[in-house]
Order: sequence, then C-alpha cells, then structure tokens
Amino acid sequence: MKQNLTCRQALASAFQALSDEAIKAGWSEGDVALALAELAEERVIEITAKVIMEGSMHPQFAAGGRSS
Repeated sequence: MKQNLTCRQALASAFQALSDEAIKAGWSEGDVALALAELAEERVIEITAKVIMEGSMHPQFAAGGRSS
C-alpha cells in the first residue's frame, strides 16, 4: 500500500503537467480527464493480460507437469 502511494506521489506532478498541456492545447478539462482515465484503464488491461499469459506459459505448466 505504501509503495503504491509513493509511486502515485512520484507521478502526480507529471500527470498534472500532461493534463495541463492537453488543456492548453484546447481540449476541455472533462475530455482530458476522460482520455487519461481511459488510457490508464487500457494500460491496466494490458498489464493484466501480460501477467495472465506469462503465468499460463510458465515452464511448469507448458510441459504439462505438476509440482511435487
């Protein structure tokens, strides 16, 4: 939990700067917030899929073996 908070704090200023730049470019605050949320959600899905695939390709499982 603390590691997540530390990561969040480290990213907060860059995240705000990205949001500010998009707003300066003419996008509405709501559009920017929604786009950033959608991008974050897509990233979570990508990472989750990667973890699932790596787990299913674990050599122990790929060979059809079981641990004793």
